[in-house]
Amino acid sequence: MRYLYGLAILCCLVLWSSCRNDFETVASTGNLEFSKDTVYLDTIFSNIGSSTYNLKVYNRSDEDINIPSVRLAQGEGSNYRLNVDGVPGKVFENVQVLAKDSIFIFIETTFNINNLPTNPKDFLYTDQLLFDSGGNEQKVELVTLVKDAVFLFPEKFADGTYETLNLGQDENGEDILVKGFFLEDDELTFTNEKPYVIYGYAAVPSNKTLTVEAGARVHFHNGSGIIVAENGSMKSLGEKSLDREAMENEVIFEGDRLEPGFADVPGQWLTIWLTQGSVNNEFNFTTIKNSTVGLLIENCEVELKNVQIYNSTNVGLLARTGFVDAENIVINNSGQSSLAIQLGGSYEFRHSTLANYWTEGFRSFPAVSIDNSLETEEAIFVADLIKADFKNCIIYGNERREFSLFQNTEAAFNFNFENCLLRFEDPTGEFGDDPLYDFSDSNLYSATVFNADPVFQDTEMNNFNIEKDASGAEGIGKIGVGPAEDLNGNPRPSPPDTNPDAGAYEATEFPAE
Repeated sequence: MRYLYGLAILCCLVLWSSCRNDFETVASTGNLEFSKDTVYLDTIFSNIGSSTYNLKVYNRSDEDINIPSVRLAQGEGSNYRLNVDGVPGKVFENVQVLAKDSIFIFIETTFNINNLPTNPKDFLYTDQLLFDSGGNEQKVELVTLVKDAVFLFPEKFADGTYETLNLGQDENGEDILVKGFFLEDDELTFTNEKPYVIYGYAAVPSNKTLTVEAGARVHFHNGSGIIVAENGSMKSLGEKSLDREAMENEVIFEGDRLEPGFADVPGQWLTIWLTQGSVNNEFNFTTIKNSTVGLLIENCEVELKNVQIYNSTNVGLLARTGFVDAENIVINNSGQSSLAIQLGGSYEFRHSTLANYWTEGFRSFPAVSIDNSLETEEAIFVADLIKADFKNCIIYGNERREFSLFQNTEAAFNFNFENCLLRFEDPTGEFGDDPLYDFSDSNLYSATVFNADPVFQDTEMNNFNIEKDASGAEGIGKIGVGPAEDLNGNPRPSPPDTNPDAGAYEATEFPAE
């Protein structure tokens, strides 16, 4: 009985204290403080929701206060959405903030730019978050830039399913279906007038060509990509930009999250997949970033010039029996290899920087991996490596050995490094008896430098310019090998030097810190 009596007293005290807070709350006097006076919700695409942003509201006084109303100026018609201390809505009454305490307000938005009387490319959407009214009213501005875009997506059927693409059959004879669609004839030219946003796989039909014009911006939703069918073609025709920061003439492929926090996040979309038998594929002044596999090449010909591939969760450039001619290429930050050559093929890389400074987790693959076979659960497939020639290239990274060679003796395995800078440290002599790593063999390694620091400007920011009078890649290149200009448009070699530098960039003086 004594226990029950004590419990009853405790319950009364709890209830009394809960009521007491409400009872002693005083009205807001307009002295709230905010973590921001303007909340900028970073650029979004029309009809794609923003990230969630937060605003902290402080009560610096010694008394619990009651805010009679917290609301959006446009009320229920606003395109902003709020969550005030865990409660969703757009208009709130009697919001309490304890003394010397604070509350969180979470803010997000989705806006359809087609609802405007005119249809601009960009539209600045604003509203206000109002606290109280009359003489005590305080406000925080809300600002979002909304961009119009061309949206490409698979058809959704009445039963809720989506249009799919058939990629063949698995080992059990079952169809491999992915969410996707074939581009129509009027969708096969991407211009720079508006960005493009792709949902699912956009497929280039057989005997058709997808042309991506200079300055185009192509964005992919999560789980999306491009597939080029047999006898289909893809041409990404970027041009040199006057402003290397803005890259106004470059073609850029990336995810559809435009907030700065997503600018370099790997794995936001899948890949550009050039399937077996696709033809006349060409990429020039093109950047591919934040994918799972940047560029997947399967038994087809591809010309790559002035291409950058960054932030791939798996591989930057994965080629299986590819026929690749490449110059002025930079690849970095891949969860596995930046360049993976499998199942043979024919490759020539000139003045390319193939690096890997992945820091997102453990990496067990080198920057460059070369193999003339491919092992699956069912079998090991082998094909001739006709050639894998690297001329005036840098292969480097944050691991001790940044290239690997895997030869299946049942097929040809031809490779050559000429006037390159390579990272391959073997202090215990583990590879000393392997003829593939006989660095004195001039038929395999000609005028090649090992383990000298290339002195990159900023690997975390994917800036692979090399420092003048400091880089191990300076002046080691062979004359007449690659394009007359480096990726910055500087002459190669840069006067007064007589020999070009290895890699995609001629050495420059770094700005003072």
